[in-house]
Amino acid sequence: MRAISMISDQLPSDCWPVQQIAELEQHLCQRAKCSPYQLMWRAGEALLALISQHYATTQHCLVLCGRGNNGGDGFVLAYLLRQAGVKTTVVEASLNRERPSEATQAHSIWQVGQQNPSLTPYDPWPTDIDLVVDALYGIGLRHAPQTEIQSLIDRVNTHRAPVVSVDIPSGLDAQTGQPLGRAIYASSTLTFITLKPGLLTGKGRDHTGKLYLADLGFGNWCSDLTAPIQCLTGQDLCTWLPQRAASAHKGDMGKVVLIGGAEGSAGAIRLSGEAALRSGAGLVRVLTHHSTIMPILAARPELMVAELTPESLNAALEWADVIAIGPGLGQSDWAKNALNQVKLSKKIMLWDADALNLLAIDPDKRQNRVLTPHPGEAARLLGISIAEVEADRLSAANRLVERFGGIAVLKGSGTIIADDSFSPAIAYVGNPGMATGGMGDVLTGVITAFIGQGLELSHAARAGVVAHGHAADLVAEDNGMRGMLALDVVDKLRISVNPLHDNDD
Repeated sequence: MRAISMISDQLPSDCWPVQQIAELEQHLCQRAKCSPYQLMWRAGEALLALISQHYATTQHCLVLCGRGNNGGDGFVLAYLLRQAGVKTTVVEASLNRERPSEATQAHSIWQVGQQNPSLTPYDPWPTDIDLVVDALYGIGLRHAPQTEIQSLIDRVNTHRAPVVSVDIPSGLDAQTGQPLGRAIYASSTLTFITLKPGLLTGKGRDHTGKLYLADLGFGNWCSDLTAPIQCLTGQDLCTWLPQRAASAHKGDMGKVVLIGGAEGSAGAIRLSGEAALRSGAGLVRVLTHHSTIMPILAARPELMVAELTPESLNAALEWADVIAIGPGLGQSDWAKNALNQVKLSKKIMLWDADALNLLAIDPDKRQNRVLTPHPGEAARLLGISIAEVEADRLSAANRLVERFGGIAVLKGSGTIIADDSFSPAIAYVGNPGMATGGMGDVLTGVITAFIGQGLELSHAARAGVVAHGHAADLVAEDNGMRGMLALDVVDKLRISVNPLHDNDD
């Protein structure tokens, strides 16, 4: 096979809500004088390019085509594969609606010269299929697939061949990333023109596989538009983290105070403190329970550690550039008194872990704060279930900002960063190896350190999430995901927070 056009796994920053994409495509087609049918051919050519580059040994491809324009893309691909000499079989979904005119044209092109009829969803498949292309549903799906299509999706998910999904895995909500009933588990997904939120967050990352984008010739046009959502990747770290001035000293790099570590919880606050140091904070002071002082100092003598008392906290609040509270804090009177004292400060602050649980009990709203909840904490803050949080993560993050102010960092698969001043952002970094204790404590230290170094609050949250996830991806590259520890990520932070290091003269 010969690649017709190039596709990329270097994802752009632009991401558009699903409800705006039809208007976006219409606008782009008008500017570029490109018809919807020409757009369909470009999509088919991009799919052929992906297969040529990454599935070049394909001998027999099965293409599943729905009744919409997503299916039209599949018919164009099937025609191009046949022209390229690849044995191709099409399964036509018998949905109860007419095809759009562009998809009808593509179907007609496929049928010309085709000797074998298309299969129905119930027909047996050839035994030599070595690649499946999923062009059943596009981004317009709003409900669970019909029964016959759900059965077809099950067959795909249990087949041995790799699966390429067209634009989005069928059955997945393109806005939220939640499966609508059953959904395809793709090996790769080639999405078109722009990213969709559901590909980047929630369960969408389970179903998408390796994500590629083909701009279909609209890259320059899209760059002139302001996308409502940002996709953040490791490529963005250079923007936030420039090289330091040669004259920099520790006083310039932020005076950070971290508060937490109740009796028996030294590990959480130690991880936050060490992560802050590894992320470039100049001076890090830890206020903690008296029983945890020696364990923390023994592990990391560069930290300044003292007992948390009203007097020590008052002095630290005066000294600090930025305050973080919550890791290992607990919910005792000792913890509540500390949080109440912190509330009186006008300094920039970050609340995590038990500080969030206490906030859920006694809510307030302020703009000088970053909140970093996981879905369980977000559910308590919003008074809803975890399932409701995960059902629409973007909406949940925005609701946190509306209710509590400041910046909300909703952790999880495709962490969401939301605030009133910038477009919401989805961080396309990190991996399942991070599903272990202490990772959130590390993130607290990273974001706090970046605030201390002078990053604007929203930029510090974005940079912290990306550096944290990027460091975890480096750990996974070296040693795999299973068995990853929070301290492994802390060690890799030195690489992630120095993105220009390889370019030094």
